[in-house]
Amino acid sequence: MCLAIPAQVVELRDNDNALIDLAGVKKEISLALVDAVAVGDYVIVHVGYALNKLDPEEAAKTLELFAEMGQLSSGNEAPTVL
Repeated sequence: MCLAIPAQVVELRDNDNALIDLAGVKKEISLALVDAVAVGDYVIVHVGYALNKLDPEEAAKTLELFAEMGQLSSGNEAPTVL
């Protein structure tokens, strides 16, 4: 099963890369597949790549659902899908 997760871009880096924040866990990902991403945007992340931008409200709803399922909470290790 594949899973893509919403994450917020906190820093743009060289070579189409960005630093994302997912419940306090920071990870560098590639933005090569998505155009016009800015700091503060939410992106759907799968295996280290941003697949598309996501509306902030929709990202919040999805992250809340993950939290309710006990799959995502601050201070835990990063999910393996990143």
